[in-house]
Amino acid sequence: MTSNHTIKKLISKIKSELKDIYPIEEIEGFIGLIFEKHLSYSKMQIHMNMDKQLFEEDVCNILDVIEELKEQKPIQYLLGETEFYNLNFKVTSAVLIPRQETEELVDWIIKENNQKGTLDILDIGTGSGCIAISLAKNIPDSRVTAFDISEEALLIAIENSNLNKTKVSFTKLDILNPPKDFNKKFDIIVSNPPYVTNSEKSLMHKNVLDFEPELALFVEDNNPLVFYKGITDFARKHLKKRGGLYFEINESFGNKMEILLKTNGFEDVIVKKDINNKDRMARGILK
Repeated sequence: MTSNHTIKKLISKIKSELKDIYPIEEIEGFIGLIFEKHLSYSKMQIHMNMDKQLFEEDVCNILDVIEELKEQKPIQYLLGETEFYNLNFKVTSAVLIPRQETEELVDWIIKENNQKGTLDILDIGTGSGCIAISLAKNIPDSRVTAFDISEEALLIAIENSNLNKTKVSFTKLDILNPPKDFNKKFDIIVSNPPYVTNSEKSLMHKNVLDFEPELALFVEDNNPLVFYKGITDFARKHLKKRGGLYFEINESFGNKMEILLKTNGFEDVIVKKDINNKDRMARGILK
């Protein structure tokens, strides 16, 4: 049954409902994503069909999303999907929403390694699988393994690997307590581990604090490098000679990461800035 809502009227209602919570540019972005998901309309189709009357069911579904946006729930969780490195990924509240900084890390790894032939790659703390799957898709003949401590996250990652037609070996593993009999070696180890200190929580937006998994985000103030230290120790044992260790990092960790890598047998250490000129990535090569 058709409603009394045209596309134009519904867009006006959405903007009115959200205007006190989000900037207009973000609201317009939401509208594009929601209409694409629920109506299969591109931005051009929206523009060309402003006077089209919508079905009541579609209007109700879209307004349900708007109600949750008013609670500042991330749009990616509401739609159940997001795009990362030109690939589509399913996301739920069991995994972090992939971010632009992580795309920059993936791009760096691909550009440094995609001409090196067959590579064994390990992604530690894979979450949605976005890093592992993007590397598997873009580095020809790579053999990709991914660890995570969360069974829920691994189920999402496996689904995403199937969705993107990649072959990734997923394993449940606590990197701070790895099995002593693990003996595989890798050409590349990469991780985007928890790195937000508890004292930084007050600086974070409600949509992150209330909805994204704490396990994947936060570390204690008195030991902020706990995962970096554990992963670096693991990498010393499980990287091949001249293998690369890549990290996404807290912007305040640049100097500490450089020291950590250099004092643990890594050379050619680079702390790389992101598009916003913040220290957000680090790489070292095992001697």
